[in-house]
Amino acid sequence: MRFDLVDLQLFVAVADSGSITHGAARANLALASASARIKGLEADLGVALVRRRRRGIELTAAGESLRDHARTIMHQVAMMQGDIAAFNSGVRASVHLLANTSGLSEYLPKALGSFLREYPDISLDVEERESADIVGAIAGGAADLGFAAEHALPEHFERFSFGQDRLVLVAPRRSAFSGRRQIDFIEVTDCDFVGLTNTTALAVHIDRHAARLGVRLRLRARLRDFDAICRMVAAGVGVAVVPEAAARRCAQSMPIALIAIRDDWANRRLAICARSFKNLPKPAKLLVDHLRKAVR
Repeated sequence: MRFDLVDLQLFVAVADSGSITHGAARANLALASASARIKGLEADLGVALVRRRRRGIELTAAGESLRDHARTIMHQVAMMQGDIAAFNSGVRASVHLLANTSGLSEYLPKALGSFLREYPDISLDVEERESADIVGAIAGGAADLGFAAEHALPEHFERFSFGQDRLVLVAPRRSAFSGRRQIDFIEVTDCDFVGLTNTTALAVHIDRHAARLGVRLRLRARLRDFDAICRMVAAGVGVAVVPEAAARRCAQSMPIALIAIRDDWANRRLAICARSFKNLPKPAKLLVDHLRKAVR
């Protein structure tokens, strides 16, 4: 049985986006070519991998298994390419770290920056994922370390705390909500919202909990960073849900109000995690030691 790396890369892109159209765009393939490649995979394997729906696709059990294995293979290929290329640049090792949106934007940059300065022969491959996806990737061997919400971690994962990620509602300072200290998320689901681009882990997290309430948020704008979101809120475009650390930083220079969200999903303890810290490659162990010191 032979697998084409382009096919595997395409299948992961289709699985992650839930759409052959969007997956083809991510893989830089024409839609007709992508569709033919997926059908070719199914024919070669003798099983259905996707179920085609009116709005995108969903994976079969076989498709989910192929996605997990394909992710591991693509990670190993990327690691191989990186390690070989590193001999030209002088870098000799790399660590693959998955992090949720808050970790990537608010908590990790300073610690990772100091790590890279201390270890010039190690490079970092940092990828944004939702906490549940981080768990799956680490369990499947597709990443060394994760930075995720602790409630999503299985018991057998090793971890250590790296702070608390409180999500807060940000509203214009003169809005009807600005005098509130706390609020239930259901109270604001009929408001106009400003959010992150829909491919970010935090956007998926918020949309998922809105769906559990039976609502679809009305997004007036989607942007790539919390500062831009808070500026839109300050301009009166809508309200937003952002990490408290980012909101407090923005509130120093913008006319916005911060309101605590009572819902449990808005208060998350964050942790660095792995299947086993002891069994990590040496570069990853060095990063773990550095991050432990960063939280003391």
